[in-house]
Amino acid sequence: MADPLHQFKIETVVAGPVFQVGGVHVDLSLTNSVLAMLIAVGLTVLFFALTTARASIIPGRGQVMAEGLFGLIDDMTESIIGHDGRKFLPYVLTLFLFILSCNLVGMFTYFTATSQVAVTLTLAAMTILLVLAVGFIRNGLGFFKMFVPSGVPWYILIVLVPIEVIAFIMRPVTLTLRLFGNMLGGHIVMKVFAGFIVTGLTLGGLGALIGFVSMFTIVALTTLEFLVAYLQAFVFAVLTCVYLSDVVNIGHH
Repeated sequence: MADPLHQFKIETVVAGPVFQVGGVHVDLSLTNSVLAMLIAVGLTVLFFALTTARASIIPGRGQVMAEGLFGLIDDMTESIIGHDGRKFLPYVLTLFLFILSCNLVGMFTYFTATSQVAVTLTLAAMTILLVLAVGFIRNGLGFFKMFVPSGVPWYILIVLVPIEVIAFIMRPVTLTLRLFGNMLGGHIVMKVFAGFIVTGLTLGGLGALIGFVSMFTIVALTTLEFLVAYLQAFVFAVLTCVYLSDVVNIGHH
C-alpha cells in the first residue's frame, strides 16, 4: 500500500461473465474503475435531482450551484461556437460534469477514473468523432477547408497544410494525455507526501519534523488538486467547444 502507483491498479470488485466475441476477450466484471464512474454519475444525477426538483424563484445554495454550472457551460458554448453553440450544450455539459465528478470522487476515494488512459482516450475519441461527424454533415468535402487557411500564398501552403493536418490528428492525443497526466501526477505526489508523514512521524527527531512539514505540504497539495480537478474538466470542455467551432464556422476559417 506504500507504493504510490498502487492506487491506479485496476481490480475486480464484482466478478462478471467472461466470454469470447470474434476472438476478442470480453470481461464484464465490475472493476474499481467502472465503480468509480458509476458513483460519479450517480452523485451527479442525485445532485441535480435534489437541487432542481423544487426549483424556486429565490434559489437556495444548491440551486444556485446547479444553475451556475449550467450557465457556465451555456455561456461557454455560445461565446466560443456562436449562435449554434446551444445545439452542442447537452454534450459539452455532460462531458464537463462527468470529468468533474470523476475527478472529485477521486479526491475522496482511493481510485480516480480519469487517471486511466482508457477513460481519457475514450472521452477524447468521442469528442473528435463528434467533430468529424459535424464537420462532414455540415460542410461535406468543404470540411477540408479548415486545413487550408485563406489568404495564404500557395508556396507557404505546401508547408502549412501538413502542419495543420498533423495538429488536427494530435488533438485527441493532447486531450487524452493532458487530463490523464494531471490527474495521475497529482495523486502520485499526494501519495508520496502522505508516505513521508507516516514514515517521518514514526522515526522521531528530524524525521518527525519532516513528517510535520509534509503534513502542511499535503494540505496545500490537496487544495491545489481540488482546483486542478475543476480546471481539467473546464479545459477539456473549452477545447471541445474550440474544436467544434472550427468545423461549425469553417466559412470564417
